[in-house]
Amino acid sequence: MARVVHSYDDPDRFVAGTVGEPGARTFFLQARTGTRLTSVACEKEQVMALAERLDVMLDEVARRFDREPKPVTEIDDTDPLEQPIEEEFRAGTMTLAWEADAERVVIEVFAVTVTGVDPEAEDAEALVAAALETEDEGEVFIVRISEQQARAFARRAVALVAAGRPNCPFCGRPIDPEGHICPRANGYRRHV
Repeated sequence: MARVVHSYDDPDRFVAGTVGEPGARTFFLQARTGTRLTSVACEKEQVMALAERLDVMLDEVARRFDREPKPVTEIDDTDPLEQPIEEEFRAGTMTLAWEADAERVVIEVFAVTVTGVDPEAEDAEALVAAALETEDEGEVFIVRISEQQARAFARRAVALVAAGRPNCPFCGRPIDPEGHICPRANGYRRHV
């Protein structure tokens, strides 16, 4: 089976967004060029890690090439995800790269792949063989964007994650609207 590639070079829009209420949200990465639209489901932690790593990478690029970071000229995109939201696949591994010649950020999102190998198996050769078999299968979402687009994406992603449920000051877990039984209080007190 050949790999399906959803590739966007300098898309009209690349954002992270959610569907649902805090506590039951599904996170998506979404790119659009013209009428072509791709939505990839992912975890909140993946969105946050991507935003953080983009900022770190771009700061390092500016330092390494001895240049000032380009100012963000993109207007904050606060619009919801575009419809229809049809999940192409669920995100697994993500990679980031900097194309110095084109001055572009490259984000690759690989689909979660399920192999027929028992994860408890102790046979390292079987695990390597299974990984090689699935290397060219599945789907990948590739986006090439400018530094300004990447900074704008990161700003939106951080705000998106922060808009969820507040965290308990004692245990750090999310607090539901109806309250929270904190394990640090041994289950006796609710923190609202």
